[in-house]
Amino acid sequence: MLLKMTAGLSGPDFNLAPGDMHEFDDDEADRLIDAGFAVKAETDAVPAKTKKGKANVVSTEGDAGAE
Repeated sequence: MLLKMTAGLSGPDFNLAPGDMHEFDDDEADRLIDAGFAVKAETDAVPAKTKKGKANVVSTEGDAGAE
């Protein structure tokens, strides 16, 4: 079940912040919802906007280039 976290949660395979979405098995998902750590995620949620602009790269031309 896809959940949206309302609290931070970390484990050996993940590190989630409030607002992050993660897939859990049904038993674990029910436990997290009952504890108030997560809510069921909206499946038709608007995808996150991507950052637009120039890439943060260093030129290899000129005096500051890599050698």
